[in-house]
Amino acid sequence: MGKHVRLRGIEPGDATAFMRFAEDEEGLGDLVSPPRSVEGYRAWANERAAAKPESDRFQLAVEAVGTGEIVGAVGSHHADARAGWFEYGITIGAEHRRKGYAAEAAVMLLRFMFEENRYHKCQVRIFAHNEASLALHRQLGFAEEGRLRELVYLSGRHHDVVMMGMLADEFAQRHSSVG
Repeated sequence: MGKHVRLRGIEPGDATAFMRFAEDEEGLGDLVSPPRSVEGYRAWANERAAAKPESDRFQLAVEAVGTGEIVGAVGSHHADARAGWFEYGITIGAEHRRKGYAAEAAVMLLRFMFEENRYHKCQVRIFAHNEASLALHRQLGFAEEGRLRELVYLSGRHHDVVMMGMLADEFAQRHSSVG
């Protein structure tokens, strides 16, 4: 648990919050999959709540410490333990942005993956038009490693995706857990 957020498993009652997060991402122009029904979100949340962890691929709810409200989600969605890299994603609900939740949740996930699971590198893919996410990841210590030109077709046009990465030693230098 951090100062402002705690990460926890997804519960069946979280479906409404995840539906709002998807609507927020659509508003940002970051949604690339078709919308789900309310029942689809319920089924998804029930499935996630009952699922066994898939090695180092998981999704967690980001909960505000003071209120217990779900403010976002964070997870590792690709992991190659042999090669030592993983890819993660984060989303914070529109009404909860700019409160430090994303940075704290990201550092918690990165600390777990680098320090506990001994990964060497983290990658993240960010739509080039998502300036807030690019700024967050620069602040966290990620370096831009490349741009995949016009990779995604969304809202009637193609969009670039920015690849960013951070190595475990870079994380350790910037986010030392020794207080």
